[in-house]
Amino acid sequence: MAIIRFKAMKNLKQKDLEKKEEDLRLELAKEKGKIHIGSVPENTGRLKQIKKTLARILTLKNQNKPKTGKKKKGVTK
Repeated sequence: MAIIRFKAMKNLKQKDLEKKEEDLRLELAKEKGKIHIGSVPENTGRLKQIKKTLARILTLKNQNKPKTGKKKKGVTK
């Protein structure tokens, strides 16, 4: 799976982001599985790329999430 840039992710719909996240999580699990059984991964830098892309997707999803928190009035300690 190709790693996409953050600017390109902004244009994706929510369903597409969720699909991308699911695919990346599956790919990350496969790569980690290869490492745990003792084989050498094909591309060692790929794990870092997958993790960074997952973090970007989660960041974008949280930014798009509507804010529903209530503001407290009054003085806090």
